[in-house]
Amino acid sequence: MDKLLFLSIFLGSAASAAEKTGMPQLDTTFWFSQIFWLIITFSILLVLLSKFILPKISANLETRKSRIQENISAAEKQREESEAKINEYERIIEKSKKEAINYLNQEKEKLVRDINLKKEAIEKGLSEEIQKIEVEIQEFKDKAPKKINIIAVETSSDLLQQLIGTDVNSSSISAIVDDLSRKKINKYYGN
Repeated sequence: MDKLLFLSIFLGSAASAAEKTGMPQLDTTFWFSQIFWLIITFSILLVLLSKFILPKISANLETRKSRIQENISAAEKQREESEAKINEYERIIEKSKKEAINYLNQEKEKLVRDINLKKEAIEKGLSEEIQKIEVEIQEFKDKAPKKINIIAVETSSDLLQQLIGTDVNSSSISAIVDDLSRKKINKYYGN
């Protein structure tokens, strides 16, 4: 209540001051016409806003809202498509990995088979060579005592001839060498 009283005193003193200074808008006799034109101006402004400006603003807002909804639905659709493609790529990658592993395993098995075949061929070749060499060694071993005897007889006859200065009967030297070799053959050749 005090505020209302203060306001009326303030307006009254302002109006009386305006009358003295010549401010017509604060003169109470012009208030009715000022309020009338104020109502008319605001009414016209309200009609203009409600008939022309607000519908355009509402249409723009609806257009924006529909565009935003379309963008959201398009983005959602693209997200679903990208997820589907990502899943498809992951399946392709997984399939490729499995195929690569299978291929590597097949190649590994093939390589192992090839190595085993070559190993068997090499072992077979080596065993044949070893058998040939063993046969040659056995032949050499079998012929060695005869050759050694011949060399011993020739060497002994040459030595005796140089020591004595006359030819020696090679048949007697051969008999002595044969006798000695028969006695020592087990010691040297293990027969």
